Amino acid sequence: MAKGMFSYSIGKKLIMGLTGMFLILFLIVHCGINSLIFLNDGGETFNRAAEFMSHNWLMRTLEVGLFLGFILHIIQSLILTLENKKARKIGYAVSNANANSKWYSRSMGLLGTLILIFLILHLRHFWVVSRFTDHISSGEETLYDEMKEVFANPIVVIIYVLAQISLAYHLMHGFQSAFQTLGLNHKKYTPIIKKIGTIYAIIIPLLFALMPIVMYLGIVK
Repeated sequence: MAKGMFSYSIGKKLIMGLTGMFLILFLIVHCGINSLIFLNDGGETFNRAAEFMSHNWLMRTLEVGLFLGFILHIIQSLILTLENKKARKIGYAVSNANANSKWYSRSMGLLGTLILIFLILHLRHFWVVSRFTDHISSGEETLYDEMKEVFANPIVVIIYVLAQISLAYHLMHGFQSAFQTLGLNHKKYTPIIKKIGTIYAIIIPLLFALMPIVMYLGIVK
């Protein structure tokens, strides 16, 4: 019985690791395409890339896999968070959590929930408009125009920036944790993975946060 429960827990963590790796790769691609707005060419290059992504059959297929990955990652994250809380109901008399882990490592459930709320808002702003309305497909405006319209609202800009701070802390733990969960640990390479993870967790959210800021300030037009 105990062995079965152990295997079950390992299986869930394995799914978390695999979906986490998939989402890490997705963020690189997504950030790379969105960063084309920094070319400040009126969105011409960005719109071409967005058009290609939305009409390429391979990209559309991967989009389905992306949503399944998100859903699996979120579900498993919630389950593991609830199980960990339940397991800690009867804890040690003296706990020195700060000495054993960073606060963001212990707050992955909260950070993940904040990111989920942001994700719903983000999908409403861009994905729903581009996929389920003719607002963009009709040629009335481009996805770049939609970005300028959305990021003209300072409240939305603040929400997006705060979400990226949450994402940064989430990735600070999640990047290295994904490798560890998949058993990719090595005395020589693990410190390198941690450093790469830290750089990744800073640069990706920073670029995402800068996008609404520069568009709101009119630096990118």
